[in-house]
Amino acid sequence: MLNWMTAGESHGPSLVAMIDGFPAGVEITHEALRDALARRRLGYGRGARQKFEQDEVRILSGVRHGRTLGSPIAVEIRNTEWPKWEKVMSADPVSREDLMIDAGTGDEREIARNKPLTRPRPGHADLAGMAKYGHEDARNVLERASARETAARVVIGALCEALLEQAAGITLVAHTLQVGQARVPEGSALPTSADASALDADPLRCFDADTSQAMVDEIDAAKKDGDTLGGVVEVLAYNVPAGLGSHTQWNRRLDARLAQAIMSIQAMKGVEIGEGFANAGRRGSLAHDEILGEGAGPAGTRRASNRAGGTEGGISNAELIAVRGALKPISTVPRALRTIDTATGEEATANHQRSDVCAVAPAAVIAQAMVAITLADALLEKVGGDSVTEIAPRVSSVREYSVARAEGADR
Repeated sequence: MLNWMTAGESHGPSLVAMIDGFPAGVEITHEALRDALARRRLGYGRGARQKFEQDEVRILSGVRHGRTLGSPIAVEIRNTEWPKWEKVMSADPVSREDLMIDAGTGDEREIARNKPLTRPRPGHADLAGMAKYGHEDARNVLERASARETAARVVIGALCEALLEQAAGITLVAHTLQVGQARVPEGSALPTSADASALDADPLRCFDADTSQAMVDEIDAAKKDGDTLGGVVEVLAYNVPAGLGSHTQWNRRLDARLAQAIMSIQAMKGVEIGEGFANAGRRGSLAHDEILGEGAGPAGTRRASNRAGGTEGGISNAELIAVRGALKPISTVPRALRTIDTATGEEATANHQRSDVCAVAPAAVIAQAMVAITLADALLEKVGGDSVTEIAPRVSSVREYSVARAEGADR
């Protein structure tokens, strides 16, 4: 079992990603982690923060000479903007007088950020978190609730992707299906991991050029109107063997674990496996993936379709894993929404700090990381092993066993 955790606040000195139970012998470098984080910063509609706030990554433990050791891995992602926030986010008490001094820039905004935030944003964790933990300042909530935390998840996801590919030949790719009202046409070609560079180069991580331009137009219109946009992303996992997950308990079902992983991402409000929502409106004769015993698939069979998204009964069935997540529009809306000032109880407009118009493209990268973590955990649960050299032949045995069972059934 993989045990992982992230720590840190959005404007704190660092984010920290930690994972235990990770096998030895996985090849990983600082460069690979930096590349994953760079993909998270891409995307049309991002705010200015992505341009000046770089991710300084340092592996603290668990890796030596480019290979994991089997011991706990800890990675630090330093906040290059920390000097501006050192007083505001200090772990030690700070006097009110100190909070009224700017960071040496002479910029009044430096002082404004030191003031308590008492106008919670609709759609954000601000008000619910203040009520739950008894905070009078929304910053005590929003700093951790911020999607900045997902940078640490992307690091853990990069580790898990390396494990999946090196031990099992599993590859992942994520792309954008929808932004606002612009959506990729049904039946469009699906990207593979070989298309990762092309997706990185596209402003919205969209695999359909015409739709990508329509998405850009949607974002431009929303920005002009002082508004924000959400959308839908899809993660595809290729070459996943049959047998990951289980039907025997609710918390072992692979589709349920994938759904929880996607829903844990900030601003995600919907998940479907395969064509889950479309299937709800179809008759059964059109919704299910018929089994063709032609010996063409990795388990000696193939499917006429893959509407189930690679899982049946909570178990992977060797077809393409397809997971979609629906991202709501960003809750920091330039056209400030109505709220109250919790300090006075009076009507007010919500706080508006620098933010993105649309964060769907990076959400795809984050979703890919979460699927990688989930599949890596399920793979280790299935085959066990403490190193890549131990895991790889076990995965091969699982695949061979599935083929042998299918061939036996054919006879």
